[in-house]
Amino acid sequence: MRASLIQIAVDPDESVDSRRRRAASLVREQHGADLVVLPELWPVGAFAYQSFEDEAESPAGPTYEAMAKAASDAGVWLHAGSVVERDPDGTLYNTSLVLSPTGELAATYRKIHRFGFDQGEAVMMGAGESLVTLALPELTLGLATCYDLRFPELFRGLVDAGAQAFVVPAGWPARRREHWTLLARARAVENQAYVLACGTAGTHAGVEQAGHSIVVDPWGEVLAEAGPGEEVLSVELDVTKVLTTREQFPVLKDRMLGLAAPRRG
Repeated sequence: MRASLIQIAVDPDESVDSRRRRAASLVREQHGADLVVLPELWPVGAFAYQSFEDEAESPAGPTYEAMAKAASDAGVWLHAGSVVERDPDGTLYNTSLVLSPTGELAATYRKIHRFGFDQGEAVMMGAGESLVTLALPELTLGLATCYDLRFPELFRGLVDAGAQAFVVPAGWPARRREHWTLLARARAVENQAYVLACGTAGTHAGVEQAGHSIVVDPWGEVLAEAGPGEEVLSVELDVTKVLTTREQFPVLKDRMLGLAAPRRG
């Protein structure tokens, strides 16, 4: 299975519409991949809080429309990163969109853990309530977003729901880049699953982004890692490796705590 992570740069001088067109073009260039991933809130910028209200959209809004056409043209499963979603009741959510190779909306995930410590996203957006997995022909994805990476119980719940790989779009700050790499590897090792963590490049509202998108295998080995700038990271995944790792080192069978039935999205 071939996965491509598009580490797009967010430039405050580039319009949202222009960035959508550019992202769509980058997705089309990944023809031949099985799965393509974009970062968190790339249309507006994860730290551009002042623009959230103005740029909020429905899951079937302009970002979906542009990405659906691109996914269909490329013939790929597309995790289109996340958008600022406005619910009919007016609540904003940080919502990920996953599209099928025919452009259909296959899954959505509302970010559960909101970043900001009582400001920014933490007070402007509602919290998601459901864990979400999606079965692709090759393997089952578990969906998480950025700050979720710091909460291992979410990932263990996704494993209980059948996840074999985690897709984590993010807008991670450069000043905490070492945490990004460490946590991605930790989530892979403890759950014996692939981690595909796709961040942004550039600067959001004065916050420099870490970049360094990363793909980690079920043993915690880094298969590929991007640099700080805009880049497409492509890697071949051995889809049998999750099963063989869990068979050869069956640590998940020795769990004693946290065995409650998982929620499913």
